[in-house]
Amino acid sequence: MRILFLTPQLPYPPHQGTTIRNYNLIANLAPRHDIHLLSFVHSQDEVARATPLHQHCRHIETVLVPRRSPWKRFLSLFLSPLPDMALRLPSAEFTTKLRACLERERFDVVQIEGLEMAYPWMLEVGSWKLEVRSWKLDDGTRHPASNLQRPISNIQYPISIFDDHNAEYVLQQRAFETDIRQPRRWVAALYSLIQWKKLSRYEATICRLANQVVAVSEADKAALQRLVPGLEVTVVPNGVDTEFYNDQIPMTKSQLVIGHWSLVFTGKMDFRPNVDAALWFCREVLPLIQRKVPEVHFYIVGQSPHRRVLRLVEDPAVTVTGYVDDVRPYIAGASVYVVPLRIGGGTRLKLLEAMAMGKAIVSTSLGCEGFEGLVSSRELAIADTPQEFARRVIELLDDAARRERLGQAARRFVEERYEWRHIVPKLDQVYETRMSRG
Repeated sequence: MRILFLTPQLPYPPHQGTTIRNYNLIANLAPRHDIHLLSFVHSQDEVARATPLHQHCRHIETVLVPRRSPWKRFLSLFLSPLPDMALRLPSAEFTTKLRACLERERFDVVQIEGLEMAYPWMLEVGSWKLEVRSWKLDDGTRHPASNLQRPISNIQYPISIFDDHNAEYVLQQRAFETDIRQPRRWVAALYSLIQWKKLSRYEATICRLANQVVAVSEADKAALQRLVPGLEVTVVPNGVDTEFYNDQIPMTKSQLVIGHWSLVFTGKMDFRPNVDAALWFCREVLPLIQRKVPEVHFYIVGQSPHRRVLRLVEDPAVTVTGYVDDVRPYIAGASVYVVPLRIGGGTRLKLLEAMAMGKAIVSTSLGCEGFEGLVSSRELAIADTPQEFARRVIELLDDAARRERLGQAARRFVEERYEWRHIVPKLDQVYETRMSRG
């Protein structure tokens, strides 16, 4: 099949959730399909450095991310019926290039990667014409979102697959419910409340418009079906490359030495759920661990640390690394890998990476949400209160044999269930099913 991927960032290097998923889907589909890519980028230099991506794609086109001033973003919060995610990437240049792609090639499938990409596709050249405040047919009467107006065009539109990386309205709902408990976070809570309500309507609309919806977990599937009862959703989970993530770190990467009593958390550190996780762990959990294990040290590893995260280094027991070329030496060096997430949706690729590397893990219930078959105390430890989380970490720090058992079980779990080579055939089946329906 000819498949056109639309991505909000160039899927290389695969260093964060969206790019990891998109790169591995493309790389594993490429041997059987003709892959084309249209992506936003922050600079054209990114394309030159993405050699592996060129090996998997027949054709790559890019558009610079449009600039949006903080003032416009603030105004849209109160004046636009659309959520912030829908307003990040509308671009006339993107529309022009997308139409040129569709006129040049007859694609079987267009795969829309994430909710940010839905608006450029659906509004400008999708199968339906989206109007901001309402939906209209040719006679001017207003109708619900399931009855929309086709644009006049000579383009034969391919099947559209909407890959919803998170049930985004759930993420904002959880952020609101977390922040509203703290008076100093009430402004952030107001933002999340507004976005939650807007996203509920918008995400439901996009799900109705796409020919097929893909979710990353059964939990996200259920969340989308609460928005749109009866919606057909196929689960294509996130995965991990177990050959890359293993306990055999190349010699050139293994020079990093971190302390024996080391705790590690990885992720993009300006992403709100990760910021909240790092702050909660440092303020509520780490002091409890330090009472029993004074030598403990917490490493926060990931690019673009928020200023609130940077301030955590005032505690000498905390290191904030910022961007690193390779997270594997940090994960490998961890005594315990922690996932203290309280906000979020979808599934956490960071958890799969740590499991693939055979690490003992302590996670909140939300941090390991969406992974079918995962059992507490067999593949990892689960804790949701500061006291319980600290107790689980201390127990593992005191028991090397148990750390080894959990790590081995975690590695087996991802090898059997979450290798990309097991996952991508599910997406192939989605294509075949949709194509057979016409």
